[in-house]
Amino acid sequence: MTEKLTLIAPEIALFVTTCVVMVLGLSPSLAARKMCAWISGLGLVIAAGLAVPAVLDVQTASAATGIFPSMQPYMKGLIAVVGLMLLPMMSGTVDREMETMIAAGRAKYEALRANRAEFYSFFLFSLTGLMLTVSADDLIWLFLALELTSLPTYIMVTISTRSTRSQEAGVKYFFIGALGAAVFLYGFALLYGATGSTSLAEIHRVLAAQEFGPEGGLSPIAIAGLVISLLGLGVKIAAVPMHFYVADVYQGAAAGVTAMLAFVPKAAGFVAIILLAGAVGWGHEAEPRQLPDALHWTLWILAAATMTAGNVLAALQSSVKRMLAYSSIAHSGYMLAGVMAGPGERGFFDDGIAAVLFYLLCYGVMNVGAFAVLAAIERRDGRETDEIDDIRGLHRRHPHLAAAMLLCSLSLLGLPPLLGFFGKLGLFTAVISTGTADMYALAVVLGINSAIAAFYYLRLVMAAYIDAPDEAREAELEPVARPTRTIAAMVSAGGVVVLLAVVGPLMGFSLEAAGFSSELDGAGFEAGRGAQLEPETPTPAPSPEAD
Repeated sequence: MTEKLTLIAPEIALFVTTCVVMVLGLSPSLAARKMCAWISGLGLVIAAGLAVPAVLDVQTASAATGIFPSMQPYMKGLIAVVGLMLLPMMSGTVDREMETMIAAGRAKYEALRANRAEFYSFFLFSLTGLMLTVSADDLIWLFLALELTSLPTYIMVTISTRSTRSQEAGVKYFFIGALGAAVFLYGFALLYGATGSTSLAEIHRVLAAQEFGPEGGLSPIAIAGLVISLLGLGVKIAAVPMHFYVADVYQGAAAGVTAMLAFVPKAAGFVAIILLAGAVGWGHEAEPRQLPDALHWTLWILAAATMTAGNVLAALQSSVKRMLAYSSIAHSGYMLAGVMAGPGERGFFDDGIAAVLFYLLCYGVMNVGAFAVLAAIERRDGRETDEIDDIRGLHRRHPHLAAAMLLCSLSLLGLPPLLGFFGKLGLFTAVISTGTADMYALAVVLGINSAIAAFYYLRLVMAAYIDAPDEAREAELEPVARPTRTIAAMVSAGGVVVLLAVVGPLMGFSLEAAGFSSELDGAGFEAGRGAQLEPETPTPAPSPEAD
């Protein structure tokens, strides 16, 4: 029990912070209410400090999880850092009109009408759920953590603006999310039926015994459970065909919430997929990179279809939010290819899991900047910008925001020598290093899609730097961008460049985080070999003396 509490120390810190924010946000004092963002940031800093390997002991984590123990310090630190980058974008998202009326003396504060406490609390709850997903060692824990990650975002989308579009987006997101949860929960139930356990470590041993036992393959129930679980988790990562809600939800929500949706549920989904894939396909001596055929081809189809549909649909958009929404779908396809590549043996550029974890870091940093630019520029009536026409000639009005859009767009494209290039390079090399014809074909699909993505990312750059501004639209925009959101854009753009100085150590951290538990390495194979040898052991004949 003590080891488990040590393991979830960052989550406990965030939960305590959430409770404090929930109380402060309902205070009649404006100064106390404004402290919500600062207290949230302090909680994230403490959580990041508790997630460093010196505090979150890997050996303790290994005893508690048994699948990818080293992933926890890396991912929890990454979650806290990206949360800190997202936090400035949340300023002014809710209660803006009410606070203006109170300051002008036209209204009195009413706690029932205030949303600040709930909004920041749900933000922290979602990040807590993501950290708990990384800590999961059991299917029940994994399901509850995934739902804690998603449920707050449904409400955040709904209350993020006063527009009916946000309410419509929240309803769509809720029902699609509920469908996805039902699907992967059914898959988890089938896995329990096939293995008799909800523990990921035990599932690994049982499935490895089935794979290498006398029957020579996984049971149909186990295969069905894995495939159905993967399809259900496709909602979290916005993979085809569970992607239809993404564009409407991203467009309907405030830009700060949209940036959060692009990272938090996606990271939770990929962590869950990596844990499930590790429970079934990796860590034994025979073909350590090979997943069962049903899971392998399901992932192949999902990866190819997701990156292709995402990029093609993004190229057809005039709304920047919808464009980035479909771009987010394409990035999920890239990372699915890395999951297929699996763990390697010769370093970072051979390891698909390390490449996915590093890409999550890159995507979390560069994605914030693109949405922060949209959040920073507002119309005079308080509505956010959304169309490409709104950012035409941006460098003339806000050159620093135009530079942020330039750096983040080119990094999302994967243009060298920016951070995103190294993220895609890791995925490419991991896929190619598998040495199989189907993975070579997937690498070709990945390359073609990267070329398609250049069209719409360069379109954003051209609009900001080359196109003449639309004077009618320019007159509707605020002359000064919101400061905190501008800070978020600049921090993201700076990260795209500054992190290049430490890209080598970051790759090393992601490679260490992808390490499979040594306690399970070979255990499932040995169990299967024992099951295979057991029938060959002769049964001794009854002794005559015994009669």
